[in-house]
Amino acid sequence: MSYFENLTSLLQIEREEDRTQYKQLTESTSVSERRANGLTWYPVAIRGTELTKGDYISVELERTTHHDLAHLFRFGVPATLFSNHNPSDDRIEGLVSYQGGNRLKLTLKTDELPDWSRDGKLGIDVLFDENSYDEMFAALKVAQVHLNDSNSPKANLIKVLTGQAKPTFDEYIQAKPSIKLNEFQNKALAKILQAQDLAIVHGPPGTGKTTTLVEAIQQLAQKDQAPILVVAPSNAAVDLLSEKLSLAGLNVLRVGNPARVSDSLMALTLDAKMMDHPAIKEIKRFKKQAQEFKNMAHKYKRNFGKAERDQRKLLFEEAHKIMKEVERTEQYMIDDILTKTQIVTATMVGANHYTVRKLQYKTVVIDEAGQALEPACWIAILKAQRVILAGDHCQLAPTIKSNEASQKGLSKTLLEKSVEIHPESVVLLQEQYRMNELIMGYSSQVFYQNLLKAHESVAQRTLFDGEIALNFVDTAGCGFEEKLIGTSTINPEEAQLLVKHLTQLIDSYKTEKPDSAAPSIAVISPYKQQVLELQQLVQHSGIEEQFLKKISVNTIDSFQGQERDIVYISMVRNNAEGEIGFLSDIRRMNVAMTRAKKKLVVIGDSATLAQFDFYAKFIEYAENAGSYLSAWEFM
Repeated sequence: MSYFENLTSLLQIEREEDRTQYKQLTESTSVSERRANGLTWYPVAIRGTELTKGDYISVELERTTHHDLAHLFRFGVPATLFSNHNPSDDRIEGLVSYQGGNRLKLTLKTDELPDWSRDGKLGIDVLFDENSYDEMFAALKVAQVHLNDSNSPKANLIKVLTGQAKPTFDEYIQAKPSIKLNEFQNKALAKILQAQDLAIVHGPPGTGKTTTLVEAIQQLAQKDQAPILVVAPSNAAVDLLSEKLSLAGLNVLRVGNPARVSDSLMALTLDAKMMDHPAIKEIKRFKKQAQEFKNMAHKYKRNFGKAERDQRKLLFEEAHKIMKEVERTEQYMIDDILTKTQIVTATMVGANHYTVRKLQYKTVVIDEAGQALEPACWIAILKAQRVILAGDHCQLAPTIKSNEASQKGLSKTLLEKSVEIHPESVVLLQEQYRMNELIMGYSSQVFYQNLLKAHESVAQRTLFDGEIALNFVDTAGCGFEEKLIGTSTINPEEAQLLVKHLTQLIDSYKTEKPDSAAPSIAVISPYKQQVLELQQLVQHSGIEEQFLKKISVNTIDSFQGQERDIVYISMVRNNAEGEIGFLSDIRRMNVAMTRAKKKLVVIGDSATLAQFDFYAKFIEYAENAGSYLSAWEFM
């Protein structure tokens, strides 16, 4: 089986599992259950409609209740509008063309809303996202075609990325070292500028990967005078780079819509740039005219004669002609905006949006490549002459729904493979600006060959004088046994101990630094049920409001890429069998342990954890550093 045939078969397994899980979540479930699972907004109100490309209608919808519930509505996902009067029949499908806050726009394949949309309560369901899979399958197929064609200009890059050829570098290209960058960041900058096909920036936590990429992209834009495509697997990562690149003075086009609804990000989107374009007045005039013709046509009721029927037909034809003119003008505007664009930013699938689908680039940058599914990377790679991969394969891998696909290799990212087969392409950023060196030390030892160093500005930084930066609080012998709730694990006594320790630490902080602002605090755990327990306990802990509002309680996975002054980790597992479940994914723990800047507190049962070598050595590391505490001291 060829490289791409293997990837295709793994992706097929993943799609089937994803589809099965989606069906289980949606079939025979009520609206309120689907809403709780993030698959439904209900009720929603229509806030506006407008004609759009292809004579379709775009409907703006707002969810009017349950604003705090997380959801899966994103730019580009398919969704269906329904009525509660007859939810099985009164449904119409569309595509989410914008989502921000509690509003979204749904583009429907019709030129008018159905009659039932005016009656009863409306809702909107997320549909299974076939489009993303279709784009990935198509990319793998095209990559195989290029690989088989020795005359294809893409063949060499594909051979490099699949391990069939070696990357090359032009040593004569001199990178201009930046005073903003340290020694290792400047090495990465030079590697990127000299790479003919592949360069890799391995950025451990806090090492300034984004700063390095922004400087490199600036220099590439200046050197090549050609647009650059910058992609990442999540909207949040795309937003961060879009904002930083724009602040660096580059002309950025953000394809898709940002996760964060800020004016600075919105200004980078195609919609915003089109609204600022001189031709927008003409578009608005045309659309208004087309809508007027349609309104006139709709005034003819069902019982009318030939003359009325002909008149109605003429009005619709006129509206259709005007909308064709709108499309032509819009395409002119898009082309005009693209000629001025230096950087296109998008998610992987977003890079194939119809507005930019045909664009090719000298350089494609894939950020957070350690979290990107490999088939998704190929959507962007096929647009490139050279690829820059940036990320950290020692942190969380992409989420794979199918255990079979994961075990057979789908969870191994292109970044991880490339680091293994092309070490000459890799620059490791070795100086970090986030953590006290005691917090950093164990991760550096296990994941980064002890090469990670703390910058002098953070190396000895603590919460306050005399406070040690790391604690392991051992609950062994306290009888804090874990419990199973549904499919998740919980340890209520450990949660109570954590909140007690946190309350005492805050009291010490107030005594030592009475005039200082409250520090930022994260309380994290790998288990959702424990997170819910901790949220309740923190909320009712009696901690003062100024400190309480600086505390975030969530899963470890949700904190990748973030940092806080203080981080607490509740390990949860405590059982006689020494079972630790998915705590055995040590990359998840690398993420958890490297979020803290000044203070890291890990709470767990050494008897259970030490069955696993990674944790036994961590506990030993804490003991050697004088950071070990017994939970009995807080009982």
